Amino acid sequence: MNGGKDVPELCGLVDVESALDAIAGCGGLSISEQCRILGIPRSSYYRWVKGREKASSVDEERKGIRELLDLADAVLDEWRKHPQWGYKKMARKLQSDGVGKASEKRVRNLYRKLGIRAVSPKFNTSRPPKGRHVRFPYLVKSAGRLFPNLVWTSDITYIRLPEKMVYLTTVMDLCSRKILTWRLSETMGTGFCLDALHEAIQKYGIPAIFNTDCGSQYLSDDFIAALEGYGIRISNDGVGSWSDNIWQERSWRTIKYECVFLHDFRNVDGLRDALSIFIHDYNEERPHQSLDYNTPDEVYRIGCFPEKEDGKSEEGVA
Repeated sequence: MNGGKDVPELCGLVDVESALDAIAGCGGLSISEQCRILGIPRSSYYRWVKGREKASSVDEERKGIRELLDLADAVLDEWRKHPQWGYKKMARKLQSDGVGKASEKRVRNLYRKLGIRAVSPKFNTSRPPKGRHVRFPYLVKSAGRLFPNLVWTSDITYIRLPEKMVYLTTVMDLCSRKILTWRLSETMGTGFCLDALHEAIQKYGIPAIFNTDCGSQYLSDDFIAALEGYGIRISNDGVGSWSDNIWQERSWRTIKYECVFLHDFRNVDGLRDALSIFIHDYNEERPHQSLDYNTPDEVYRIGCFPEKEDGKSEEGVA
């Protein structure tokens, strides 16, 4: 019996469970010998081992189910706050919050099983002026590698209020997706587009290229004269080429589904206040998938103020 050195203290064992635990923890004797000493059938020991392994497997399965349920609760809680988010953005947000196992695949599967999806309509605001008008070539593709203030874009979208339609225009930096300026108007005139342009130039400098669609506001004599007066090269989308200004279209979707459609705005003032807050967060807080989940402000700032070796940034606009 190996001198009794590795034999468990059996005298104090009063039940079979304790005896089986003692056998499992003793390496000095064979299983058959220990079972003989304890008066336990060897088959009982192996049946007990199999049962313990099964119980361990059940515990692991229950643990996995609990983790999945916790992840589902986290997804639903975040989706209620941001119903416009897709599974990729949701997964990134949960990972940054420390939620365990929030991979894109798991979150995508939960979206499907929970029956939820990103809240994801059209009104044509791109009406060319009547009669003959000048068209400019599309210059964005030939611009080469983008950097801040190389290409700006602008567009107009509509927002329906209970008693009237209002129109929103923005000026966006194409490299960083930063909304530089914006204006609301109750009419489709050229004035509010010009105001947004002048404010953007006053704040951020003069871009090399300004791209728009062929709406009457952007092809008006006043708007063209303003761009030419600044020495800016004018670029227009191609006929029927909806993808030429896809960045603006994507920003309209974001603004509408993450701000406008989630509230019941009754007047222009309430809408203007909400847009002011949202666009601030859009630029400074909201991670953008196309920017590798950086914010537009971060990309614009890095591009315009490159870091020196001493860690300090250079001031000035590219």
